[in-house]
Amino acid sequence: RGGDSSAVADRLAAGVTSIKGIVIAFAALKDSGEVVTWGGVSFGSGARLPGVDTSAVVDLLAAGVASITGNSRAVAALKHSG
Repeated sequence: RGGDSSAVADRLAAGVTSIKGIVIAFAALKDSGEVVTWGGVSFGSGARLPGVDTSAVVDLLAAGVASITGNSRAVAALKHSG
């Protein structure tokens, strides 16, 4: 579920050092310090649960991330700056 990465495939082609998955989405940390997110779930009824919306923090995830961690419901990014 949530595994269609076609929208971000070009950004995942090289430099990925870590991937974390949650129930509906994924986050990949690149060696550049960028975090790339994708995902969502389509149900048999045609309903769609949106994936991770990182639009509010996209600038913070563009560079400087040291590590990512997560559980079944969330992913968190730790920046080099703390």
